[in-house]
Amino acid sequence: SCVHTENCFVPISEIIAVEETEYNKKQRNIGRWQKMAKLHAFTVYYVKKARNHRWRCSDVTFWCADEHLCNQWIQALKELLEMQKSRPKQLLVYINPYGGKRQGKRIYEQKVAPLFSLASISTDVVVTEHANHAKDNLFEVNIYKYDGVVCVGGDGMFSEVMHGLIGRMQKDSGIDQNNPKASLVQCNIRIGIIPAGSTDCICYSTVGISDPVTSALHIIVGDCQPLDVSSVHHNNTFLKYSVSLLGYGFYGDILKDSEKKRWMGPMRYDYSGFKTFLSHHYYEGTIAYQPAKHTHGSPRDKESCRTGCYICKKSEKQLAEQNKEHGLKHEEGEEEWKVIKGKFLAINAVSMSCACPRSPKGLSPAAHLADGSADLILVRKCSRFDFLRYLVRHTNQDDQFDFPFVDVYRVKCFQFTSKPSEDNESNVMDIGKKRFGQFCRDHPACCCNIVNSTWNCDGETLDSSAIQVRVHCQLMKLFARGIEENCKDEASYSQSSIEQLL
Repeated sequence: SCVHTENCFVPISEIIAVEETEYNKKQRNIGRWQKMAKLHAFTVYYVKKARNHRWRCSDVTFWCADEHLCNQWIQALKELLEMQKSRPKQLLVYINPYGGKRQGKRIYEQKVAPLFSLASISTDVVVTEHANHAKDNLFEVNIYKYDGVVCVGGDGMFSEVMHGLIGRMQKDSGIDQNNPKASLVQCNIRIGIIPAGSTDCICYSTVGISDPVTSALHIIVGDCQPLDVSSVHHNNTFLKYSVSLLGYGFYGDILKDSEKKRWMGPMRYDYSGFKTFLSHHYYEGTIAYQPAKHTHGSPRDKESCRTGCYICKKSEKQLAEQNKEHGLKHEEGEEEWKVIKGKFLAINAVSMSCACPRSPKGLSPAAHLADGSADLILVRKCSRFDFLRYLVRHTNQDDQFDFPFVDVYRVKCFQFTSKPSEDNESNVMDIGKKRFGQFCRDHPACCCNIVNSTWNCDGETLDSSAIQVRVHCQLMKLFARGIEENCKDEASYSQSSIEQLL
């Protein structure tokens, strides 16, 4: 008999733990059972789904007069939980104590550690002391004894752990990351993100909410979401991996400007965004890309990537078949490159929607997490008013690609070269242009053209403007399940369950 009057239907995959319960601690709940001499009970802790993809740990206690029967139930449920092979038993945890609002350590200790303990997960915790601490540490530790690596922090902390884990995998497999055509080894050790930063874009785009408890529960139940990763190279030198945004022009300039104003906190992005918008700089260059012919979707689709996405599954299968037939290097050489020259206000390549609370649809609403492609968005030189119309569409439901000055392509690799790099000029005029450009940066109302922008790679600047980018299908895995279709709120869920019973 259940102490709650409402009916609960919980799949085994969403049970967190089962524990024997001391009956006298909960005497107030047992009502009519109190007359009996001896009671036995067990408590089931499970995932309760609330609105906006938020998960919570809830519990229900069962009472029983027969000790043997009670123990049988506990044993049976524990055996069923043991059969959930995707669940982690041992985790390596990195906490960034400085990121965001400096709450990482407190969030982990108060909200996450008790849940891991309840689920019998053992953890090795490393509190990072400097930049790249986690990345360097991942090259030294025995990572193969862990079922996953958890990072507590923002997108920067995730990026550091990802670079460490993917880099370690390539090193152990003898693969040279500096070779842009190298076929990278898939990283099967999952990464969990406990959001505690100023930006949690990756968590928001893969879970649907930036909430530490929700993310901890996704880790406990052993969810798995494959993720595409783009490698960025310059002249056969590896620069960075990207999973969300590669932005040149507008988003690169915002980042470069905001880096000088870190003392302002998160408000610096608004300030730098407004300043960059007023500057209205355009950049000249050439883009060459290979279309992602293997994928079944298009950037103009109305359907978004959701849990169990069939486009991601089909694309993975098709890409694997293509690679089997041709071999990666051979195929890349054969396929035709499309070339676009022009003057651009922004060049964005996104591997996921890049949705966040301010932009619920993101930069590319139909981008997929794991289809082996990126959406390349080119915003050509246009008036300030038109560019503002484009930016505003990130915040509403209108089609943000429906402008004559915006082009979008689904690609599997691309290259960009800025005009100055093409011309390779080193004369006095060029030096003068650079100096004049710097002068204009300090006078935001000026419309003149600065020679080069900076690439924004998942919130970090890249030194080179000329880059080669290639998407690696499902290179890594997260403790997530993608964004689930909107479930109804709890009240209507319980009501419909009761109606079905009646």
